[in-house]
Order: sequence, then C-alpha cells, then structure tokens
Amino acid sequence: MANRTVTRADLAEAVYQSVGLSRTESAELVERVLDLICDALVEGDNVKLSSFGSFQVRAKNERIGRNPKTGEEVPIFPRQVLVFKPSNVLKTKINKSMVGAGK
Repeated sequence: MANRTVTRADLAEAVYQSVGLSRTESAELVERVLDLICDALVEGDNVKLSSFGSFQVRAKNERIGRNPKTGEEVPIFPRQVLVFKPSNVLKTKINKSMVGAGK
C-alpha cells in the first residue's frame, strides 16, 4: 500500500461522489467545514467529531531547552499547541486494518 496524503480536493471529490452535489458545491462544503473547525479552535473551543476524535488547543508554559549540538540552554517561549486525540472507534479501525494487511 502506497503512502498517500488526502487533500482538500480529495475530500471534495469524495463528497461529490457520495452526496451528489456539484464539484463546486462539494469543494465549498469541505472548505466551510474546515473553516468552522479552525474558527472554533482559534476561539479556544474543543472540537469533537463522533467516531473520529477530538481536537483541542493546549497552552504550554515557558521552559528551558537545550541545543543538542552545543549544549547551550535556550528559552522555549510559552505557546499554544493543537492536540488530536483519536476516538476508540478510529483506533480500532486503524489497528484492524494493520492486522488485515499483515503488519
């Protein structure tokens, strides 16, 4: 199985094939859904997609890091990070697909 990246265009094409909207409407629908998810995360809301997983923004505190090459201490500033936690349904599907593929 070749590693492949699913793009927005791929999602829009899948909506087009499954739902029967026009290609333009399908692309707009995918864009709108992604925009809504992004807007919610920017506002600090958690996004939970049933049977898929949840996204949340977490605050990380400032800490001291170290340059592995020189050993020099470098401050790592406070920041926001995006965290994805897959649902148990998604984890099960992924693990079943790996078992079926002989991995």
